[in-house]
Amino acid sequence: MDLSNLQPAEGTTKNRKRIGRGTGSGRGGTSTRGHKGAGSRSGYKSKVGFEGGQMPLQRRVPKVGFNPINRVEYVSVNLDAIQSMAEKFNLVDIDFNTFKEHGLASRNDLVKVLGRGELTAKLNITAHAFSATAQKAIEAVGGVIVKL
Repeated sequence: MDLSNLQPAEGTTKNRKRIGRGTGSGRGGTSTRGHKGAGSRSGYKSKVGFEGGQMPLQRRVPKVGFNPINRVEYVSVNLDAIQSMAEKFNLVDIDFNTFKEHGLASRNDLVKVLGRGELTAKLNITAHAFSATAQKAIEAVGGVIVKL
């Protein structure tokens, strides 16, 4: 063994580029920070959406419309869908669980029955809301509606 074979012990050296160690290192001078500006200074942290003083995109784009905070959204189920489901599966009582089982609503949905189509079967329908035409059509055949 001689001086040409010497190597540092494993784990004692780091494989990172040392910056700010003079111009001879190739990473001296500005230390990879570029010239001037906020990014070259210590403690710089850019804010989300900051575009260097240019008006940020979320402020440039026009705001359109209005979304009411207390809006209640319903999943609509029409009478023709209920009629076909009742015929196919021989149902008399249709409630929220029935809508869930047949893929017409999911767990957290509110169901509103709308009046498109015709209803021929006498059904007991339970839902969160009913349109006026749906209510008339269901009661005209002798069915019963129950609001949740």
